[in-house]
Amino acid sequence: MLYGALEAGGTKMICAVGNESGQILDQVSIPTGTPEETMPKIIEYFKSKIDPSLPKEDRIKALGIACFGPVDVRKGSKTYGNILNTPKIPWRNFPMVKTLKDALGNFPIGFDTDVNGSLLGEATWGCAKGLEDAIYITIGTGIGMGAISGGNPVHGMLHPEAGHILLAPVPGDDYKGHCPSHGKCFEGMASGPAIEERWGKPGKELAGNSEVWELEAKYIAQALTDILLVLSPQKIILGGGVMAQAQLFPLIRKYVLEYVNDYIDTKELRNINSFITPAALNGNQGIMGAIKLAELAAEE
Repeated sequence: MLYGALEAGGTKMICAVGNESGQILDQVSIPTGTPEETMPKIIEYFKSKIDPSLPKEDRIKALGIACFGPVDVRKGSKTYGNILNTPKIPWRNFPMVKTLKDALGNFPIGFDTDVNGSLLGEATWGCAKGLEDAIYITIGTGIGMGAISGGNPVHGMLHPEAGHILLAPVPGDDYKGHCPSHGKCFEGMASGPAIEERWGKPGKELAGNSEVWELEAKYIAQALTDILLVLSPQKIILGGGVMAQAQLFPLIRKYVLEYVNDYIDTKELRNINSFITPAALNGNQGIMGAIKLAELAAEE
């Protein structure tokens, strides 16, 4: 079967067609402008994939959307499928699911956060395959976390916002934090913009500066320690532009073990290199997760 997939990001919208094996058969990238600029192009793409003139086997059976947030993922809510109080002002309160349902007709649509989508991709075809409890954290322009527990994406009154958990400043660090809401939260202290504001250069220009990455690793490890103590995942997957600095992984693992301080003794922590790991799907985890969201929507 064929499924439509939309990875809705702040800078680009990736529209794709894939199958139940996660294979991406067709893909286009649309720059993220305003909804008025962007949505007609997305609708045009997916309408072409359900065109009645196509053979039935060549039409997509459902659409999955992995979307930047915050979003309303509570089925039954009046605003289910809406983008909520996003810093991307033109998209605030935009009814993403309703807009596509109205355009495509009575069509199954699965919907979740972009990070839950990425984790779903990794849990289905990547490094978290076979695990029921895992988290995916993207560290880049912002910081977001997706989680599965018992094999299902974690939702609640909204969805996890672990990018904004509060962190204790590393001794000697007087940086105020980049987050306008919380200052010294995870995103405020460790995101890409925080690195650039603190050091005066983007991270990619600071690759050889060990002081930068020692401090960055301490903040990431502090957040991961908090998260693993609360959610007890079987694996933590790290992605996003900041994590392109491969030297971070051994530092983060070292500091997580230091902060846990032998309080927990599990096979996962004893095998820390596979417990804290990069994504395995070569940057396609988000769109592959959207394919899986579509498959799940078709099954419902």
